[in-house]
Amino acid sequence: MATLPTPAPTRRLLPLLAAATAGLIAAALILVTLNDRSVAIGFVAAGLLAGGVLLGARRMLHREAVVETHVDWSVAQALAAASGDALAVTDRAGRLVCANARYEILFAGWPTPPSLPVSDAAVEALGVGARTAWRDGEALIDNIQVFGAPVSARVVRVGDESLVWRFVGVQALDLAAQVEGLIHGHTGDRLASAGIMAVMVTPEGRIRSANRVFKARAMGSPDAAAEGRDFTRLLITDSMGLVRFEREGLEGMPLRVLQIPFLDGDEAPMLVALLDEDNLALPAPAIGASASAHVRSLIAMLPSGLALVDRDGRFVSMNDAFVRAARINAAAPPLYPIDLVVREDKAALADAVRRFAGGAAQSAEMTVRFVDAPEEPVALTIAGARGLGDAAVLISLKDSGEEGKLKRQIAQATKMQAVGQLAGGVAHDFNNILTAIIGHCDLMLMRHSPGDSDYDDIQQIRANSNRAASLTRQLLAFSRQQTLRPQVLQLPDVISEVSNLLKRLLGETVRLEVKHGRNLGPVRADPGQLEQVVVNLAVNARDAMLTANPNGGGTLTIATSCVAAAEVRQMDDDVLPVGDYTALRITDTGTGIPLDILGKIWEPFFTTKEVGKGTGLGLSTVYGIIKQSGGFIFADNVPGGGAEFTIYLPVHSAPEAVVAKTPVKPKQIDLWGSGTILLVEDEDMVRAVAERALTRQGYTVVTAENGEVALETLESMEKPDLLISDVVMPSMDGPTMARRVRARYPDLPILFMSGYAEEQLRKSIDLDNVAFLPKPFSVQQLAEAARDVLAAK
Repeated sequence: MATLPTPAPTRRLLPLLAAATAGLIAAALILVTLNDRSVAIGFVAAGLLAGGVLLGARRMLHREAVVETHVDWSVAQALAAASGDALAVTDRAGRLVCANARYEILFAGWPTPPSLPVSDAAVEALGVGARTAWRDGEALIDNIQVFGAPVSARVVRVGDESLVWRFVGVQALDLAAQVEGLIHGHTGDRLASAGIMAVMVTPEGRIRSANRVFKARAMGSPDAAAEGRDFTRLLITDSMGLVRFEREGLEGMPLRVLQIPFLDGDEAPMLVALLDEDNLALPAPAIGASASAHVRSLIAMLPSGLALVDRDGRFVSMNDAFVRAARINAAAPPLYPIDLVVREDKAALADAVRRFAGGAAQSAEMTVRFVDAPEEPVALTIAGARGLGDAAVLISLKDSGEEGKLKRQIAQATKMQAVGQLAGGVAHDFNNILTAIIGHCDLMLMRHSPGDSDYDDIQQIRANSNRAASLTRQLLAFSRQQTLRPQVLQLPDVISEVSNLLKRLLGETVRLEVKHGRNLGPVRADPGQLEQVVVNLAVNARDAMLTANPNGGGTLTIATSCVAAAEVRQMDDDVLPVGDYTALRITDTGTGIPLDILGKIWEPFFTTKEVGKGTGLGLSTVYGIIKQSGGFIFADNVPGGGAEFTIYLPVHSAPEAVVAKTPVKPKQIDLWGSGTILLVEDEDMVRAVAERALTRQGYTVVTAENGEVALETLESMEKPDLLISDVVMPSMDGPTMARRVRARYPDLPILFMSGYAEEQLRKSIDLDNVAFLPKPFSVQQLAEAARDVLAAK
């Protein structure tokens, strides 16, 4: 017991006050620790009597000399040392008068209450408790966290001179530290010699201490660092429910796992003992209720979702991980496993539980769908449970919320990519067909004049072919294979160009509002395709608003704004990279997008409109154009009703090349030409149309059906004036053939034609001075492209 000298009062009253103080402190300690008022009063009386005797003797002997008297703390020391709590005494001035050894151990020294090594909130609470004790005589402060354990403090006023501080709950700290030391030390080695592997585990399942034999078996070395490791990851369970060390594998010795409760409370560490299971030939004996409770406690701390089911198919217990993964309402848990799954999976799950409850030796895996999330299949592992009391079946599942979400996103992305590839391939084949149809229509129109009986029919065929061509462009836009002509532009200029068209499309009942922000950065995009994006979104918004309110219409708001990199960083979005963007928001006042279809609106051919009123390619086209332009688009519902589409286009910061202004040349109407053209095209109908069109313009045309035939043809002819080739062909593609031709004729002009996007094909074309003509094209467009390439020669 540590003590400090107290200041003396007047010399004559010092003995009486000293004895009285010691008696009061001793009485307070008895009252705090033993709660015995009669004994405490006896100590007070004894102190006063001793003080009176001393004072009388002093007067009789007439000793006027100054006597240095100290308080006798021997009784208080004995009582404090006998207490299992941490005790301290402070005087009126707030100084620490005395404290017991347990106080020193708990707070690592002799700090003065309330200024203890605890949190600021706890120090403040202790200060309030001290003031309350001075005023009311007693105070209680609960749940003070000392080194991670909850401790309560009781403060009692002794007379008007002292406070007695008692800290309750430190025994758990002491006992846990003692057990941890025993496991580490000689006692742990003695347990090891008896074949007992001892581990202390935190409530989170982390190893706090382990003896040497456990480290040797579980980690391969008795000196391995086990502290902080996940205890459950060192163990595995086979199909028979036997536990082994993960390091030893299924051939290792089975283990019996026992939890030894030595502390109460959810935050207390757990002591786990592992024993080798020697006799496996006999059936596993039934275990008692106490051991069964220990097994369930062990299951409760495992991170995997586990549940025990009895022979009648009812739940016996389930851990927190199972409750979270199965989305179970803790207030009303289900009685049977089949209550968790959809109707189609009930029979299979009930049959599996019945089979393993009857003694099936193997485990089985099956996929089910929970009622609360029928779109997310979940894998269950079902096995028989031997020797666990009422439990007969063990069901485990993994809480794969984030993992499942990621898998669904990857599956969605894979599906969209596959559909995009299919759409691109279909669009390419259609472009070849449409090129032939449009070309033949152009050739026929050259032989018919307006007023002819066939002229209108040919024009109708050509118009329908152009409509089909626009449909293929939508497919290519979705699959990001459309040929774009990007320019550096300002979004307000694009909105201004398309605003008049929007007013006509929206009608009289829908009001258009346009708002532009300041300091908008330039973007690089195809203005025509960007206008199509705005028109598609505006038309969808109009239909949604008229559906919600056929008479009143609504308001369509188009707003642009500047989004700096700092704002993007604050968004903390996983999809949008940090950078400077110019944003375009299109908001309507309709009913919004239902949450169940919000994730499907970008898919091709998905539409909520009636049959015949929508192709389902509008939003998929928008998505493809924005992504091909390097931007991002998001759809969401706004509070109060309505949908909002936000487009982020990166600010174009590259310096623009200075182009000298030259007078605009008048468009040449004469398409007549001369020279030899080598035409390479694998589609017979396209090759025939192109050959006839170029021949009619005065060119000499030599054809080849693929790249290999073209190279053979070049060996037997003079140098051509122009090479026109398809890009994607069997045997040898266009770029490979063109490289070989350039090796022989370095200055030969080349015109590529293809139904795929130019941006996509440029990656595989490493040649200079190459022109590109997208399919489908008309006879006039082909003639103009050939003339322009030859003119630039």
